[in-house]
Amino acid sequence: MSNSIINYITQELVGEELDDELGTSEDLLGSGLIDSLGMMKLVVFIENEFNVKIPPEDMIIENFMTVDHIVNYLENQ
Repeated sequence: MSNSIINYITQELVGEELDDELGTSEDLLGSGLIDSLGMMKLVVFIENEFNVKIPPEDMIIENFMTVDHIVNYLENQ
């Protein structure tokens, strides 16, 4: 699950070569890797890729700050 999310972020959202590999604990928004539009694209990807529906009230920074947070959120659904 983590690898799929990381691959999507690096290939579709970042769109440039990263100096280091994206870690599962890296702050996606705080580091500037993803902007708010990118985060919405990531949510759509996650919904399609993992066949889940993320309600608006769950679209909070605590659930999507890092890849680890995303995986934890998905595993608890």
